Amino acid sequence: MSKPREHWGSKFGFILAAAGSAVGLGNIWKYPHMAGQNGGGAFTMVYLICILIVGLPILLAEISIGRHTQLNPVGAFKSLSKNSNWKLVGFLGVASAFTILSFYSVVGGWTLKYTFLALMGAFAEFSAGQGAGEAFNQFIMNPIEPVFWHLVFMGLCILIIAQGVKSGIERWSKILMPILLVILLVLVFRGITLDGADEGLRFLFSPKWSDLNASSIVLALGHAFFTISLGMGTMITYGSYMDKKSDLLQSALWVIGLDTAIALLAGIAIFTAVFALGQNPAEGPGLIFVVLPSLFPSMAGGAIFGIMFFFLLFVAALTSAISILEVVTAYFIDEKGWSRAKATYIFGGVIGAIGVIASLSNSGYNILSPITDMTFMDLMDKVSSKYMLPLGGMLTAVFVLVRWGISRFVDEMHVGAAWFKFSKPVVTTIFIISGIVVAYIFVRELLAVLG
Repeated sequence: MSKPREHWGSKFGFILAAAGSAVGLGNIWKYPHMAGQNGGGAFTMVYLICILIVGLPILLAEISIGRHTQLNPVGAFKSLSKNSNWKLVGFLGVASAFTILSFYSVVGGWTLKYTFLALMGAFAEFSAGQGAGEAFNQFIMNPIEPVFWHLVFMGLCILIIAQGVKSGIERWSKILMPILLVILLVLVFRGITLDGADEGLRFLFSPKWSDLNASSIVLALGHAFFTISLGMGTMITYGSYMDKKSDLLQSALWVIGLDTAIALLAGIAIFTAVFALGQNPAEGPGLIFVVLPSLFPSMAGGAIFGIMFFFLLFVAALTSAISILEVVTAYFIDEKGWSRAKATYIFGGVIGAIGVIASLSNSGYNILSPITDMTFMDLMDKVSSKYMLPLGGMLTAVFVLVRWGISRFVDEMHVGAAWFKFSKPVVTTIFIISGIVVAYIFVRELLAVLG
């Protein structure tokens, strides 16, 4: 007799866990930077439209497939399309999760390291951005230290996932997500009270239509898709732990709302401080590990705010990472009959080992050096984010359209959400648009490489 499937203890638990999955490092630095350099408020408006047109439909598709089948991504596609190759879409999701976590955990280790640096007061030594930049480069090029922090980060992920859905993912999401929100709100309040903060707000939110071009729109489309953890099986897996009383539309809107709100709040917190203290807002990723560590010592109470900021980054990374590990774990539990402990420890360990290779590729031990200048870590990032995820999302939209069927999808959506009547022609049109948009992103990236 098979063990009964675990379920979320409450709708609130699912929302926080799914929002935690969606809220990652990209929300904290990537979105604010993209918005600031691509039209500010104009980019934000395009992004919000894209997230409703592209992100919401595919998010609903994934969680409805998960809830309907009560299975992992591979099992879900097999169940809905027996004796077909559609199960390969599920395998693609599991493979994407595996690939992403193997390098994401390395960056998660960096956030943990910088949290401890902040606690030790080490940022006081970074009187100029150059000093912080040298310190960061020395850290990631060290063959030992980044590996240590990566393994600590993976160990935390493994311990949470091994505890299960309610006792592990849900319980920790209920602890970590409120902490993330409170810290972010404190940082926002501190940022807007700094002299010159209004320049940062204008940089982020004032519509600059002249800076918005075709490339900016594609950037908004891509980020709208990637920011909600689509295409990697996470939302199918999390959806499989939902019961039939859950309102899928309401839950999805909450997840998207929290994800977007946190991205906007992070932009306010970062750019008000950057402008108030006269730093360069065009640093991109360098804002996190180079500019901000040198900026906090110049701010009243900066030591405390530095600790809070990097702990915020660590929490965002951890809530995303546990959702990714759960995809791989759920596959081996459902399809291979493994215990949760066995699946978690074995494949958490395997992912951790590949992460060691990714980390070492930054320090001169790059296994790809005979054939390319790209590091192993950069390759894993590029292959997963630019090809695997959009391909998985596009095929999920096509699956709903041509295999599962809009009628069955709409029927599943009405379970628990009888208050909202889904029009089948409208839903069909939206899925066609979503599929075309994601296909465009995928083909554009592919042609960029081939060209």
